[in-house]
Amino acid sequence: MSLASTRIAARLLVVAALAALTAGCFQPMYAAHTDGTPDLREKLMGVEVPPLNYPNGSREARLGVEIRNALAFKLYGNATGMPPTHRLVLRFTTSRSSLMIDPNTALPSSENYGIDAQYNLIEIASNKSVMTGTTFSRVSYDIPGQLQRFARSRAYRDAEDRACQEIADNIQTRLASFFVAGT
Repeated sequence: MSLASTRIAARLLVVAALAALTAGCFQPMYAAHTDGTPDLREKLMGVEVPPLNYPNGSREARLGVEIRNALAFKLYGNATGMPPTHRLVLRFTTSRSSLMIDPNTALPSSENYGIDAQYNLIEIASNKSVMTGTTFSRVSYDIPGQLQRFARSRAYRDAEDRACQEIADNIQTRLASFFVAGT
């Protein structure tokens, strides 16, 4: 065997040994615990998501319901949750801006929609905040035809729904990492 092939074999042996040492460190995030401690799904089911406080009939109220429903489905799945251990308080603001303007009609042909959300996870037993965070979502949408106001309205609503789903995804991921890591 040549010197080069001996070095390669030694390096591969070192890599395999290091991989064997760290193989037991991996723990699936959503795996059930065998020691009796609650798993991540049970912890997420203990998070209460109260209704958001926006005026009835407003666009923000519709978005609040959309975010809350998406988040509840991500946390509880088909279930309704367990007795709450934590409460998640949400607040958000929205923004809308035109990306491209048609020079003939001076109407936008593409717009950007955004949601900025702040959330606070409060432990119910002590009424203390255990985690706070912010997240955002930016989605763009095209306006099909300048004079089709219903198509523009539907594109705007679809963009809102996509942004709400993204906000719910971001918050659910952050809550999961908090309950697994504790920070």
